[in-house]
Amino acid sequence: MINKWNYQSPTPEQIHKRDELAEVLKLSPTLCLLLVQRGISSVEEAQHFLRPNLNNLHDPFLMPDMDRAIVRLNRALGNKERILIYGDYDVDGTTAVALVYKFLEQNSWSPNLDYYIPDRYDEGYGVSYKGIDYAVATGVSLIISLDCGIKAVEKVEYAKSKGIDFIICDHHMPDKILPDAVAVLDAKRTDSQYPYEHLSGCGVGFKFMQAFAISNSIPFARLRHLLDLVAVSIASDIVPITGENRILAYAGLNQLNYSPSNGIKGILDVCGLTGKEISVSDIVFKIGPRINASGRMMKGKEAVDLMLSKDMVFAKEKSENIDQYNDDRRELDKKITDEAIAELEQYENLQEQRTIIIFNKEWHKGVIGIVASRLTEKYYKPSIVMTLSNGMITGSARSVTGFDIYKAIESCKDILENFGGHTYAAGLTVRQENLELFKQRLELFAQQNLDTEQMTPTLDIDMELTLGQINQKLFNELKTLNPHGPDNQKPVFVSHNVRDAGTSRLVGKNMEHLKLSLIDETVRSSVPAIAFGMYQFGKEILSGAPFDICYTIEENTYNGNTTIQLMIRDIKMR
Repeated sequence: MINKWNYQSPTPEQIHKRDELAEVLKLSPTLCLLLVQRGISSVEEAQHFLRPNLNNLHDPFLMPDMDRAIVRLNRALGNKERILIYGDYDVDGTTAVALVYKFLEQNSWSPNLDYYIPDRYDEGYGVSYKGIDYAVATGVSLIISLDCGIKAVEKVEYAKSKGIDFIICDHHMPDKILPDAVAVLDAKRTDSQYPYEHLSGCGVGFKFMQAFAISNSIPFARLRHLLDLVAVSIASDIVPITGENRILAYAGLNQLNYSPSNGIKGILDVCGLTGKEISVSDIVFKIGPRINASGRMMKGKEAVDLMLSKDMVFAKEKSENIDQYNDDRRELDKKITDEAIAELEQYENLQEQRTIIIFNKEWHKGVIGIVASRLTEKYYKPSIVMTLSNGMITGSARSVTGFDIYKAIESCKDILENFGGHTYAAGLTVRQENLELFKQRLELFAQQNLDTEQMTPTLDIDMELTLGQINQKLFNELKTLNPHGPDNQKPVFVSHNVRDAGTSRLVGKNMEHLKLSLIDETVRSSVPAIAFGMYQFGKEILSGAPFDICYTIEENTYNGNTTIQLMIRDIKMR
């Protein structure tokens, strides 16, 4: 599918701000323009962005109910009450449970801690009655829920009737009515004055523990070793890497690279990442999927067991299990994706539809979210993949840029049993008899709110460069923009009228990739580039025809030598 290239020349105001920053900070105009494009226009903002510092974290007590949560937690610990730490089965939920459990275990005087991860198939997402009954049976009087609970009004009421209090730590969108918990920690609350609303679920758990440390005069340094878990959650949950998340992700990546916990070390080993510099991409594509695979294929609790591991032998064994689950998940994901595409290709009106909603009662619940992502990538339409679970239809949704799938699903809430999520990823449960009505209403919402332009894959371009501007100094400056993620994506550049230097060739098992050697009027020596899967341009490029490229600038290490290499995102022949 051809991408639309979205490039806007800098405005006079942006150029003025760029020049101001470059003069004061003694940085290149290229880097300063990239900062301005990210909404950073003052010297102070630029300094904070380029040098993320844990001293700039917000006061956790600015979050609504934080003081109440700390009073209740301190009382529970002081009275040696039994506390259950409860979290969702995905990466964000399991890292959050591991973080809170680990910190309370190390810094409290209560041995009465337990943790609980619901079963994806038996209990579904979020707080479950079965989980509360487990708490009752084991003598729990306080549940701390992480990455879930913001909509658990009836379940919190049920727990209360059993003499159990709740502290909810969540980051999902709340309804108008909040659960009647002792405390509801969620920066997305409508009454929240907390300065940053995009924390991950694990991030909210971290802020809770930061407040606990303050209230008990525990040095912040004793929280630092938990930041690898926060970084894994931020990258895996695709939350913006801006503001406080940028500080936490930056510090967490340092922890991940230099002193990861035993459990994370075990995962790094099976990923082949030991001894390498770990990036956000490594978390997204290697570490996160393995942690997720535990909850998708078996039990999410096993991922928490691993992350809490104090013994490397145990960590190695658990990591190998999780690696196998991930292999199984990949096979299943490919099989179901192929089945879904085969079925969709039979639809007569697929082109006209604004949404893709597909149901098969046999599909594995653990991979329908991944399949929805695959369909969104292929067809570039909001996609919902559904299966049967415990007599109900459960679905996982993914969206395209600019279309809020959570709001779309929320517009159908009167016929849904449950729903939740974010702008671009959500989940829902619907009765079988309401499925067709749900499909019709969601499609109607999309017809009214989704432009056809939004269904064209768009490549956002930051800046135009000549090949002569690309050098090691520029690459070193670009590294200061790390870590990358939503709202701070890796810069994409465009260069026009480039040509093959004479040594470009097709590579790969099936000759499907282009290994390029590029020149333009500004360079004497060629610039290396790789274009994965773009074999179709090979004939024209090798003939010497000029073309335009969109790319990111990377480093490539081969035989011990490290060089700059362009990672081509798209090509247009002139």
